[in-house]
Amino acid sequence: MPDKKYRIETQCIQAGYKAESGQPQVPPIVQNTTYRYYNAADVAKLFDLESADFMYTRLGSPTVNMLEEKMAALEGGTAAIAASSGQAANMITMLNICEAGDHIIAAANIYGGTHNLFGVTFKKMGIDVTFIDQNLSEDEIVAMARPETRALFGESLGNPALGVLDIEKFSRAAKRIGVPLVVDNTLASPVLCRPLEHGADFVVHSTTKWSDGHATSVGGMVVEGGKFDWNAHADKFPGMVEPDESYHGLKYYEKFGDQAFSVKLRAQMLRDLGCTMAPMNAFLTIQGLDTLHLRMERHSQNALALAKFLKDHPMTDWVKYPGLEGDEDYERAQKYLPKGAGGVLSFGVKGGRAAGEKFLENLELASIVVHVGDIRTSVLHPASTTHRQLSEEDQLKGGILPELIRVSVGCENIEDIIADFDQALKKVK
Repeated sequence: MPDKKYRIETQCIQAGYKAESGQPQVPPIVQNTTYRYYNAADVAKLFDLESADFMYTRLGSPTVNMLEEKMAALEGGTAAIAASSGQAANMITMLNICEAGDHIIAAANIYGGTHNLFGVTFKKMGIDVTFIDQNLSEDEIVAMARPETRALFGESLGNPALGVLDIEKFSRAAKRIGVPLVVDNTLASPVLCRPLEHGADFVVHSTTKWSDGHATSVGGMVVEGGKFDWNAHADKFPGMVEPDESYHGLKYYEKFGDQAFSVKLRAQMLRDLGCTMAPMNAFLTIQGLDTLHLRMERHSQNALALAKFLKDHPMTDWVKYPGLEGDEDYERAQKYLPKGAGGVLSFGVKGGRAAGEKFLENLELASIVVHVGDIRTSVLHPASTTHRQLSEEDQLKGGILPELIRVSVGCENIEDIIADFDQALKKVK
């Protein structure tokens, strides 16, 4: 891994892998399921967590490990664990923290799939979730805590309402409650936002989005900050400090310190749930990360230009983009996203939902897809797609208005993007 003195643009290219003399310059794909040993003692060390070598690709592989090291470096974490999807990353993170009877406080304006995971599936597991307005005061957030509260969760940039999370406020609240803060940094990426530097304890990603950037590879990532003191809250998190009998009484925090959460995540969650990233997807995501800094700069520039155009268009009612002056989250974006507010914006077409649907049908360059974070410009109507499982009340709480159109602004020429949106809007009469 490159020295930490390197800036993030260099880390995007160099972190996670350095070719030895005569070895491949590009990180290779190890398309393999198992690994050979020559004595039983070496294999026993693997099962006792005494060795970090590979034994079975469900628990890790050289290619996936290179991606994990790269993402840990980009986020400034101590370790990272890859998963088969962003939702899998959210799931294993919370199940590594919580068990039946526990409670999570989550911002209401999170991605619809995560809202369902927390509010429906976790409820079946006996884990309760309270969804809150992320603009509540620190004291109001703390007042939502219960004795069984085990985590706070939010998105650095809400998907698709695009509220900017006040990470430092949430961090202070988490510390007062005595629980970790988990921040989904998918829409911002580590190039634009660094949650660990603002007090988050863990960062999660759907690497399917900007990290891959080319709509080829599904994946997720959990990055550990390494600063949460599990011993100080041992009564809440016995799994981190008490003996694990499935590993002969090993105590994770005592043995692995600032990487304890990641070791437990791999040793228990990947072992038992099997939501492992495939080597080929890891390889393709590594290629995507090589240009992440370049793409996020262009995505942000294009999104800001399109937001300015749409704001003044006679066929729009409103535009939401945190990088737009006058936006309610503008000042917060300047603090947490100083290099750009990302490639996603939302807006409402005059005439409501029916007009918005007609607008989508009129587009020629932009694609209607259930995705963000692609080099191609894409659009979606969240109320009828990604958030349709939510009640109308929950949609509105999360900022999902009936007429909202989500735009993932690509890397095409901005004049071509603007021309496509202009012609599509002019046909809505």
